[in-house]
Amino acid sequence: MAVICSVRGFTPQIGEACFLAENATIIGDVVIGNECSIWFNTVIRGDVNSIRIGNQVNIQDGAVLHCTFEKSKTILADRVSIGHNAVVHGCEVHENVLIGMGAIVMDLTVIESNVIVAAGAVVPENQVLESGYIYAGIPARKLKPLNPENADFFIRRTAENYIKYAGWFMDAKHQG
Repeated sequence: MAVICSVRGFTPQIGEACFLAENATIIGDVVIGNECSIWFNTVIRGDVNSIRIGNQVNIQDGAVLHCTFEKSKTILADRVSIGHNAVVHGCEVHENVLIGMGAIVMDLTVIESNVIVAAGAVVPENQVLESGYIYAGIPARKLKPLNPENADFFIRRTAENYIKYAGWFMDAKHQG
């Protein structure tokens, strides 16, 4: 069972049909929508500010979500995929976004809808990532426009696949 901790009077709220890996840790002022999956070794730490997660969001193995006290909240809209070992800190991510493996997104950044942040990219504070592009590098910069085929394959397909993968684990729990 996932580690779910209350702190400062806040207890995480988890939506319906969510998969929480046994060693995921969810702390404090966190609200998670429906059909989300929180994978192995993930930490979602709403101890110093709030974290809001929409529907059909997947936060993959080893990712960390946090924020900054009295400065920044973390907000993820619907159908956001956070790749393995990514750090998402005090930022706002609109719907249909893929943040790649090992990427870092810092405080007060806004990622508009239909964006891919490439694996290993570092997005510094106070950036706005415009809808319809792939961003890569250190610091992250517009790499190229996001064509419909890439948006469909990487963003939509990843979100849908993680709902399917979560179902495998939820079904296994009910069988034994």
